[in-house]
Amino acid sequence: MPIALPNEITTTRLILRQPRASDAAALFDAYTQDAEVARYMVWVPHKSVKETEGFIAYCCEAWSSGKSRPYVMSLQSAPHRPIGILEARLHSHMIDLGYVLAREHWGAGLMPEAVGTLAEIALADPSCFRVQATCDVENIASARTLEKAGFALEAKLQRYTMHPNISAAPRACFMYANCR
Repeated sequence: MPIALPNEITTTRLILRQPRASDAAALFDAYTQDAEVARYMVWVPHKSVKETEGFIAYCCEAWSSGKSRPYVMSLQSAPHRPIGILEARLHSHMIDLGYVLAREHWGAGLMPEAVGTLAEIALADPSCFRVQATCDVENIASARTLEKAGFALEAKLQRYTMHPNISAAPRACFMYANCR
């Protein structure tokens, strides 16, 4: 049975919801064009809203197909202003997470709140045994996010992921997981 995640998740301070085509301009302004935000990502900063529109189209298709849940994040106090994405890529017995947050919201504990809540919901599903995420070994803030969300460091994976904003060669990453 596939892992079931809700269409919307509310945390103490956040709303996580299905992406909409109308999110593109706000996400471009919030983070997709920001080189510092993109530093440890697998994508390069977007040069135009058109690129972000393509990304949102991918997110909408992924959601519709059931292969992932790319939740658009916003503050409850500003629900119509997206500030990031938390994507849950669905597999038979586990979920693989990816996340990104606008720089102006770094350090406020928002991503650990979102990741921890999503992991709790996922692991409550009898089909889900594991929620995992990786981060570049130099991305200390992302590692702390996962630790604060209750994830345990499992491994250092050599030559694991391409981070084109840092290097043309695959980079080492930490693998974190929360299992039941």
